[in-house]
Amino acid sequence: MGNIHAASPQTPSSAMPAPPISSVLSPAPTTQCPEPPILAPIEPSRNPGTVEDLHKQCKDIFPQVFEGGKLIVSKGLSSHFQISHTVSLATFQPSGYRFGCTYVGTKQFSPQEAFPVLIGDIDPSGNLNANIIHAFSESLRTKLVAQIQHNKCVASQCTTDFKGSDFTVSLTAGNVDPISGSGLFVGQYLQQVTPKLALGAEVLYQYGQQIPGGEISIFSLAGKYSGNKWQLSANVSPLAGSVHACYAHKISDQLSLAAELETSLRLQESTATIGYQVEIPNAHTTFKAQFDTNWCLGAVMEKKLQPFPFTFALSGWANHVKGQYRFGVGLIVG
Repeated sequence: MGNIHAASPQTPSSAMPAPPISSVLSPAPTTQCPEPPILAPIEPSRNPGTVEDLHKQCKDIFPQVFEGGKLIVSKGLSSHFQISHTVSLATFQPSGYRFGCTYVGTKQFSPQEAFPVLIGDIDPSGNLNANIIHAFSESLRTKLVAQIQHNKCVASQCTTDFKGSDFTVSLTAGNVDPISGSGLFVGQYLQQVTPKLALGAEVLYQYGQQIPGGEISIFSLAGKYSGNKWQLSANVSPLAGSVHACYAHKISDQLSLAAELETSLRLQESTATIGYQVEIPNAHTTFKAQFDTNWCLGAVMEKKLQPFPFTFALSGWANHVKGQYRFGVGLIVG
């Protein structure tokens, strides 16, 4: 569940009109024209983002593997409203038809983002996924997520982010049920310490009858160190004994590398994953692949069939330990 970041647009300053040319025979004016004000340069935003998006740069390089057949048809009805039809045929993933729609409002803080944003999809059985994202100001925004299956709300979440000049505070409440006495609350804070270093913390509190002892709280530390073309991020939970670290490096405009390490000292387990992304502009092709220490390989290739608005996708997944192999073919129209 990702969050959306916005930046205030820059407005060009109006130029000062030139004074009229005076005649040589006329006397000199007794008053001087005011000098144009000196505008201070606009500094780039030092906001570090959210803890939820701490590893996003690395995760975007890994492929989104699918299996079976998939057809997605998207149609923009206006500049603010778009619909989509998705048909998938798979064995291990949900199959069938889903209708989706996206609405983007007129409240705009930057050329790239506008609010509110409403995203949802539903299948013939009435199973619904809904997302509502709204920014009340440039600093405050809220995201609501709901999932309904078999006429019951199985998941709900509300996240509020407050962005300062060099920090972000996030509060999340999920699956709060006063009747059964259960719920989940998460508080996150991320501070930009230096232009390259950001440090933060996360506190998770969950209560309910299914929790041993009735309640549990987990405290973790977070941080990221960024260079010109690379980023190192990590989460450490001292009480849970877990470490999650990610590294992303953009080698060139065509090649990007990523590495991920997940370690649990309590379970005595560790998994390392390496992935890469290759862009071939002349062939309008993007290739993503990954492999991990569990002997699992995954890859996705997407090729735009220009000049038509079609994108052809191939996916493959192999688990050599369990002997499982999955393949997928997809077509995206629009």
